[in-house]
Amino acid sequence: MDDHLFPDGAYDRLQLMDKTAYLKFVLEIIRRRDGAKGFEVQLRRWVMERTFDGMTRWRRLVRGYERRIDVSKAMIFVALSGNLLLRNAHR
Repeated sequence: MDDHLFPDGAYDRLQLMDKTAYLKFVLEIIRRRDGAKGFEVQLRRWVMERTFDGMTRWRRLVRGYERRIDVSKAMIFVALSGNLLLRNAHR
């Protein structure tokens, strides 16, 4: 099974296509439908928004405290793991 990426229309499509082909991802760009006004829910976009919302609840990820990328990446994993544990604990 291939991994999918769901970017929105603001990303550079050609650059993404090169990188996704190299990493063997399937790229599916999420665009607003023509004539859409205001907010509307887009397919798969809410998953990313929910992920960012969960990460902004961790103070160290809201501000740029970390100077090293590996520490920042570790903090993202800690935050997402904590959110997953909380979500599973409430089921």
